[in-house]
Amino acid sequence: MRQTGQAVVPDATPVDPDVLRAWLRGVADIAAAVTGPTPLPALLDLVTRTACGLMGYEFSSVMLADEENGILDLQGSHGLSPRYREQLSAIVPIPLQPGPEGPDAASLAFSSQEPVTVEDVTLDRAFTPWLELAREQGYRSFIAVPLMVSGRAVGTLNCYRAQPYRFKPDEILLLAALAHQAGTAIETARLRDRERDTIADQQALIDSLTQAEQIHRTLTAVALRAGGVQGLAAALAGLLERPVLIEDAAFQTLASADHAGRRLESPDPGARVGLLAGDAPAGWQSSSTPFPGGPHTVRSGPLLSAPVALDDDLVARLWLPGRVEDLGPLDRQAIEHAVTVCGLELLRERAALDAESALRRDLLAELLSARAAPSATLSARSRSLGHDLSWPHAVLVVRRDDGSGRDGAGTDPARPAETPAELRALLGIVQASARTTLPRPLVTSHGDGVVVLWPEARDGALGPLEAADLIRHNVARGMAGRTVSVAAGSPCADLGDCPGSFRMLRSGLELARRQGHRDRTVTLPALGIYGLLLQLDQPDELSRFAQQTLAPLRAYDRAKRTDLLDTLGAYLAHNMSTAQTAAALYLHPNTVGQRLKRIEMVLGLSLAQPEALVQLKAALMADDVLRLQS
Repeated sequence: MRQTGQAVVPDATPVDPDVLRAWLRGVADIAAAVTGPTPLPALLDLVTRTACGLMGYEFSSVMLADEENGILDLQGSHGLSPRYREQLSAIVPIPLQPGPEGPDAASLAFSSQEPVTVEDVTLDRAFTPWLELAREQGYRSFIAVPLMVSGRAVGTLNCYRAQPYRFKPDEILLLAALAHQAGTAIETARLRDRERDTIADQQALIDSLTQAEQIHRTLTAVALRAGGVQGLAAALAGLLERPVLIEDAAFQTLASADHAGRRLESPDPGARVGLLAGDAPAGWQSSSTPFPGGPHTVRSGPLLSAPVALDDDLVARLWLPGRVEDLGPLDRQAIEHAVTVCGLELLRERAALDAESALRRDLLAELLSARAAPSATLSARSRSLGHDLSWPHAVLVVRRDDGSGRDGAGTDPARPAETPAELRALLGIVQASARTTLPRPLVTSHGDGVVVLWPEARDGALGPLEAADLIRHNVARGMAGRTVSVAAGSPCADLGDCPGSFRMLRSGLELARRQGHRDRTVTLPALGIYGLLLQLDQPDELSRFAQQTLAPLRAYDRAKRTDLLDTLGAYLAHNMSTAQTAAALYLHPNTVGQRLKRIEMVLGLSLAQPEALVQLKAALMADDVLRLQS
């Protein structure tokens, strides 16, 4: 035994047999508690309560070793105030090993594996950090007895008296016996708790595996029976107990499943800011932006998005209420499996759509190349694909603003051609835009763009011009800010008129692009004189007019290697301003003036005459139209 903080105090009364018998009963109570379902905190409180009751101590505590943090942590007590328990470690944690400032009694008892007494804490310099706390609690002396298990200390049993006190050998011997029994009880309780935790973990693992198998069976069943995206949404909503929304890459709803009277609507564009960066799948993400309101919709809370990709091409998104970081392992597994099944379902649909699109492409190619009214065979083929071409249909030509040149006529080297993925995405958005229209529009890719035969508006349905605006809006929304221009014609009462309408609209779209227009719905009337020229039924007469008017300048340019024709075009395009023409051609204004005089001489007319200007402007525009149609 070791003593610290000694003072002159009266000796304790020797322990009599009755006290010994009481101690034995106390030890028996502790042993009985171990054999029952007593949790460790309750067992520690029983040990401290027993020590105080048997020996008349005012306070008692049990400190257990926290090996990870290197301290003795107060785990059970009797008589000590909650503030004392909170402040003990907050002031200076009690280390497992005595510190350089001096041996603390509890640390010394733990490290030496021998009882340590403090007869008066006011005389113990090592106790200085906790002296004010001891005065507040009301004790002056204490003893720390190591809790031994299999030859090693696992903590200390500490008993406190209100007055200075010298602990007698027999008393210390009884405390050591109690501490030994308590140590064994504590270790037994710990083993029992670990065993219980192990059993609980194993049961949780079994439950988790069972639930994982249920998730696998449920979602796999959707794929095996070809339940479609709607079947997947319903299955996932049931597994996660929350509503589910599935959208395509253009934010068009593919499927929606309610849960417990709640449903999700398509998130507002603001909910996607910072959540969906570009078109590439970026993994699960969440946002705190609320859902849009509605009588039964989720009104607030975070929004979770999981992308679905095929060959690195984003094809859909799963939306659910919640945050990524709040998902449990089974929830994550369910969503991951659902993303896979959704990809399989969309791949299955894509394969079917690709086969159907090939038939539509062939059908449209024949319709647009026909010189006469479509045959009964073409009409029958269109009906088999779900299209009623007996209605008047208007031609729509859709092309990305920075895409390639003309359908089937090569590409503009200054602009990149559409990639297959981009063209597929554009086709998907146009198809989604036409999904609710009846009769069903004929939509297919053609060259580097998309061509649509859109039915004449009836019974409040969208007309061709409204459809063109809708397509432009959906493309800008679903393709990361990219834009398209759409040329829209008037409804053709006879489908035999569609080939001519297609050629005019294709040329009109290219003219609009050359004039710098972007994100426009283009109509022939809006093109002015160009629109009129595109509609002429006698291209040979138009060609003769342009050739006869411009032939002298072309001949002069070839002979003299000059650029009079280009200068004339720039002059008329810049409102007959010599200065603006010079700036556009990087020439001196005097040089432009000299060229204009030469043009008047070669053509034998005056550029000051309005009639001459109109004739030359019409000839140049006709030449543009002829080159587009060649």
